[in-house]
Amino acid sequence: MSSYNLPATTASLFQASEAKTPSEAISVLYAILDDPSSSPEALRIKEQSIANLSDLLRQESRAQDLQNLLTKLRPFFSLIPKAKTAKIVRVIIDAVAKIPGTSDLQISLCKEIIEWTRADKRTFLRQRIEARLAALLLESNEFSEAHNLLSGLIKEVRRLDDKLLLVEIDLLESKLHFSLRDLPKAKASLTAARTAANAIYVPPAQQGMIDLQSGILHAEEKDYKTAYSYFFEAFEAFNTLEDPQAVYSLKYMLLCMIMVSQVEDVVAIISSPKVGLQYQGPELDAMKAVADAHSKRSLKLFERALQDFKSQLDEDPIIHRHLSSLYDTLLEQNLCRLIEPFSRVEIAHVAELVELPSQHVEKKLSQMILDKKFAGTLDQGAGCLIIFDDPRTDAIYPKTLETVSNMEKVVDSLYARSAKIMA
Repeated sequence: MSSYNLPATTASLFQASEAKTPSEAISVLYAILDDPSSSPEALRIKEQSIANLSDLLRQESRAQDLQNLLTKLRPFFSLIPKAKTAKIVRVIIDAVAKIPGTSDLQISLCKEIIEWTRADKRTFLRQRIEARLAALLLESNEFSEAHNLLSGLIKEVRRLDDKLLLVEIDLLESKLHFSLRDLPKAKASLTAARTAANAIYVPPAQQGMIDLQSGILHAEEKDYKTAYSYFFEAFEAFNTLEDPQAVYSLKYMLLCMIMVSQVEDVVAIISSPKVGLQYQGPELDAMKAVADAHSKRSLKLFERALQDFKSQLDEDPIIHRHLSSLYDTLLEQNLCRLIEPFSRVEIAHVAELVELPSQHVEKKLSQMILDKKFAGTLDQGAGCLIIFDDPRTDAIYPKTLETVSNMEKVVDSLYARSAKIMA
């Protein structure tokens, strides 16, 4: 920080912009903030200095200095309107968020700001920072703390009827319940977010997040066609805004196509000028590799894609969940097709045909037997799979049950008639 001060004037701002190094510019901007003047012009210059300083500290990855800056500015916040204070606080938090590896610092920063806003009775700002904190806790898998925070916040916001913030909180709650695998509550929260959004103007980015969450929930219910339409809407919104979320919406669109076996469309979309030129990269390469493996029904290519694009496929929980289901289905179909002609076959031979390790194939076959996908048993001593003929149900048993059921109806009818006669 600066040990001197400069007058908060346009000339001082120009001096900062003409500095030869970022460190020199940062020192000049700190010096402007140290000017004791509180005239309207000085306050305006200081606001611009804060914006410039936040940007420079972000570029220099000085996240701790950004946190200290917020503490330093508290006396300044008492001189400007609360709306401007809220804007400056959000700008600084956004600057910290753009520095990689600062999740823990962001959480501590939000908690520090919440304590200050409670003491200073800045309810509007506190609620928004609490929503930001809940999102950060959700990203850090701190589900219990995030749930407790959202539960209290959502009641408070509903009383105030702040619909824009309510949309954001309901959406966060939906993501939280989805992460906890509680789909009914996730859908209920998303419906509440949509209801609040219908009553107001929602920014395109927020609407894109609603559509993205809708697609995720429909995909979880295996309704891939509806999920695709929501992912497409989200992609259109994010693409217009040049938001990084666009590539994830596109990736989930391609996933839906793969899950409904429309592999040709996957290649067509990736090759299209609109997508191919703008979003080419490892995310789309990963989905192309999966589509290729699925079209060839090749488990070997499938596993190779999972290994080559581990961060894009395995580390994305949504992609991983659906591809695991697809892989299991593909493996079961291949195994059923291969063992169909046999009554007894070596497990090693089956593993060789599907080009997978014997232990992997043996484990899957035992699971399929337990799930009654086919009738058989594993002879581990001989390393063989013995397949039984499908047991045929004797038709006499259901017919006998049907006859006994009809006799029961006849007896009941006769009893009812006799009761009437006796009466």
